Amino acid sequence: MERKKYAVIMAGGEGLRMGAAVPKQFLELGGKPILRLTVERFLEYDPAISLVIVLPASGKEMWKEYCASTGFLERYTMATGGITRFHSVQNALKYVPDGAVVAVHDGVRPFVTTEFLGRMFDAAKRCEAAVPVVPVVDSLRETDPSGSSLTIDRSRIVAVQTPQVFRSEILRSAYKQAYSTSFTDDASVVESAGFKITLCEGLRGNFKITTPEDYKMAMALAGR
Repeated sequence: MERKKYAVIMAGGEGLRMGAAVPKQFLELGGKPILRLTVERFLEYDPAISLVIVLPASGKEMWKEYCASTGFLERYTMATGGITRFHSVQNALKYVPDGAVVAVHDGVRPFVTTEFLGRMFDAAKRCEAAVPVVPVVDSLRETDPSGSSLTIDRSRIVAVQTPQVFRSEILRSAYKQAYSTSFTDDASVVESAGFKITLCEGLRGNFKITTPEDYKMAMALAGR
């Protein structure tokens, strides 16, 4: 039986590093909020996908008003962001049942493609947890407090992206653990719970808009 698809869109941050007047997920690209562009990619991939959008408490009314005024996205569930990303995902998973397949994606990665989403959901049919990665192209050095540094073999290093796609019962089980500062993403939580992570080919253009420089690059790509 085909598992029902869910997408948890993580937009629970306040975007302090961006330094903008509104949280970064509400900044516009091509006349639309970044968060809307991200959600649209999932709906283009599968119009029947169930959406859980995680927003900070301060941004929930803004999003509801935007959707109501523009007629966008009548069918979705909204969860409240927590103290950390871990707690935000925990809140979202209350709305995801066992027996489904769930993608967790950063709301400020709007350049994900429908083809890439299809590859990730297909990968999750064959494994417990599908995690996209891309090779690191910059030279890397490891530093210590003394000021010394060592070259790192970049051929062994990859950068992790989202969406990370899981069988929902695995992700829900993993998030029953106590929080640890070592949890940097969903893959680290799932791996800590004893489940196997399968690395998949990522998408180079699927970058996360975090800083003003990222936003400038995104505007250029969006034709603005």
